[in-house]
Amino acid sequence: MMQALIPATQRQTAAEVTEALDLGSGDRVGKRSGFLIMLTLAGIIAIAGVLTDSTATVIGAMIIAPLGTPILAIGLGIVRGHLSLVVRSILWVLLGVAIVIVLGLAFSGFVATPESLETNSQVVGRTSPSFMDLVAALATGFAGGFAMCRKDLSAILPGVAIAISLVPPLGVVGVCAGQGLWTDAVGALWLFLSNVVALIIAGSIVFTLAGYARDPGSSRVANRRRAYIIVTVLAVVITIPLVVNSVVSVALARWSVGIQDAATQWLADEEGARVYGVDWSGATATIEVTTGDGETPSVDDLQQAVAEVVPAFIGVVVDVGQGVEIPVQ
Repeated sequence: MMQALIPATQRQTAAEVTEALDLGSGDRVGKRSGFLIMLTLAGIIAIAGVLTDSTATVIGAMIIAPLGTPILAIGLGIVRGHLSLVVRSILWVLLGVAIVIVLGLAFSGFVATPESLETNSQVVGRTSPSFMDLVAALATGFAGGFAMCRKDLSAILPGVAIAISLVPPLGVVGVCAGQGLWTDAVGALWLFLSNVVALIIAGSIVFTLAGYARDPGSSRVANRRRAYIIVTVLAVVITIPLVVNSVVSVALARWSVGIQDAATQWLADEEGARVYGVDWSGATATIEVTTGDGETPSVDDLQQAVAEVVPAFIGVVVDVGQGVEIPVQ
């Protein structure tokens, strides 16, 4: 199995992978200056893409962003038992986080109103992470780990950079924080953290499979178990909110369809009546409708239909226009 995953003829040595990932080895000045230059430019491009709602621009930022390098280096440091590499890489990641968030705060002044961000697809897509985002990040981390371990897979690294979302969420954090949208900022930060943890986990697994813990230069006395436990705990802490958010999102979507179908059936005999979408505020759903003759039928049938599709703790209100709202459940 190991020969199939990482053939000996294509395997990079631990020293070669360390040289590629460690910003503190080899040409330190060149590596670090390149990291800071490209990260700053990637942050500016990503934030510009977010503010203009341009997917192509955001993808361009992902390709040139170097933030995945020190993150994978954390996983390599854990596997090789090099605490200094782990600490050094964490500090570079934190510096990168600070740079992009500060850039986002600076550029948030170009946002006309906070409300404009609520309809921006680049913002909305990064402020409510789900469990599937973590799954995608894990798969991307495995791809990145194999690309670093195998000589013949280096060409896929740009694709790995596109697949993992690191710099754009940080840009969203800064922009949303600058506009006072703290809930959205926290959501984007959580997406970034989940991607970081996923990269570290996947990278650690691949580097372990590659046998780097036994390569020359790896520590023979390091307590790797402690590091694995810490990463596992972080993974659990990150995963729980993502799973909860995914479950809630699916439930709200299903309940919305059920409420809308019930309202449509309720107004089926009313000529000219129309049912619009369902809006949620906490655990209360508001469905907007219009009636053709201006009269609203009895809500008894609607109450019974709604009770069959949503739990009792969910509130349902019918908005019939002109500021009139009728509680249903």
